[in-house]
Amino acid sequence: MRRTLHALVIASALGALAAAAQPAAELTLTRLECGNGFNDQRRFSDTFAYTEPRVPFTFSCYLIRHGDDYMVWDTGYLPGSNPNAPTVTLLDQLAQLKVRPEQVKFVGISHFHADHTGQLGSLPNATLLIGEREWAALTAPKPMAGANVAGFTHWISGGGKLETQAADKDVFGDGTVIILRTPGHTPGHQALLVRLKEKGPVLLSGDAAHFHENYQNNGVPSFNYDRAETIASLDRLKQIEKNLKATVIIQHDPRDIGKLPPFPAAAR
Repeated sequence: MRRTLHALVIASALGALAAAAQPAAELTLTRLECGNGFNDQRRFSDTFAYTEPRVPFTFSCYLIRHGDDYMVWDTGYLPGSNPNAPTVTLLDQLAQLKVRPEQVKFVGISHFHADHTGQLGSLPNATLLIGEREWAALTAPKPMAGANVAGFTHWISGGGKLETQAADKDVFGDGTVIILRTPGHTPGHQALLVRLKEKGPVLLSGDAAHFHENYQNNGVPSFNYDRAETIASLDRLKQIEKNLKATVIIQHDPRDIGKLPPFPAAAR
């Protein structure tokens, strides 16, 4: 028995050493253009903080490469769906990066609105990563107002792989890409932390905040699902930013586009 236990301990130690000896997967982050336009800033404060009826707004998607695996974060508007929609599809941009849709292992979404899920259907082989409460609100007998139900048809019908998150999720199991539970804008809203080797940690906001002013001042849009959860999520993101010295990217704020290299270059 002692010899068996001794052998198991040695085998376990050797296994741990072998795992530690494995080189870390190369990690990159690329911004994709998923729409551009304007929005009414007055909509984004339930305390009437803004008076500007027209401010620039952008719609961003992202490609994360983790070794030989790929993940897309948010998919933007469906081209042709409205004046703010992109003129170049998500798949065309992936093709320019020599990434085929079937190579995308995961498609993570911040939430179910159409400006973040319009091109989901172009990645049918990817495992959909969505907040548990988001999925419940989306698939309820009467889906929540604003949910882009049509964009999820492939997964709702059972044709696609699905993982719902009740809490944070370490996507690749090594702490480099973590989906963060940040409810408030919608019931199961999520943000994304990408810990790059050279640039350092990057926080992609989803719609936890739509522009700098709301992020800095805990501003809450009039149409958010839960005010208290929104403020708690903003506080969490700010604490992560402080503790990790992370770069925060507000996905809808054009002023943050320059925080990542211009397409097709990637941050590392």
